[in-house]
Amino acid sequence: MLRSDDPVLCEKPLAPTLLESREVVEAEADLLAATGARLLSMGFMRRFDPGYVALREATRARTQGEPLQVHCTSRTVSAGPGASSESAITNSAIHELDIIPWLLDSPITEVSWQAGRSSRYSTGDLRDPAFMLLRAADGTLATLELFLNAQYGYTTRCEVVSEFGTAALPEPAALDVRQEGKRSSEIPADWRPRFADAYRLQLQAWISALEKGEPAPLATGEDGLRASQLAQAMIRSLHSDGAYTKVIY
Repeated sequence: MLRSDDPVLCEKPLAPTLLESREVVEAEADLLAATGARLLSMGFMRRFDPGYVALREATRARTQGEPLQVHCTSRTVSAGPGASSESAITNSAIHELDIIPWLLDSPITEVSWQAGRSSRYSTGDLRDPAFMLLRAADGTLATLELFLNAQYGYTTRCEVVSEFGTAALPEPAALDVRQEGKRSSEIPADWRPRFADAYRLQLQAWISALEKGEPAPLATGEDGLRASQLAQAMIRSLHSDGAYTKVIY
């Protein structure tokens, strides 16, 4: 697609392998040097989610002091066919591998992958749930609980703990039912209700930029490559009994 000079909006991950991700970024760099056109955008839609945008603004404003820790949770009803611990990192955790350094404005320097007892619904090479630790260059420690077979519904959470306060993603609006001495609300079955607005906002921003002939305000190919480099470091930790592993950029 880049060879035909067509704008490309690429879903995550950037490519199946780290080597191919580098090749894509190098191809775009050659095109940029030759034509001045940046055609590749990455579909990390959480950067357009109003909750994440507000959380980033609050974190960067430092109104609660310096950020100290970030805690993320990502749970889905069930893993896809053939899911493995590696694919859970490259296809699911990849969102947090992009959003955490984006929130902090600080690159991740080392990571660790951990897992304890697995759910009865885990099969094959998937150890589920998994727990991941990420250390940013500024010293902030981030955690991610990734649970693909949570069964009960879809949940995404993120909280930034700072020196004298916390900020967290708001819970999505849901019908609140009170009846017969009980209170309940529905939990979405997948990502669509939670991130529908983020996808629409991202796509509109991309289309508007194309219409105006301006650079798209989306994640770049370089952002996609950095997320893939983080994922590879996490996979190396997975195969090294959870050892802290440096990220090679």
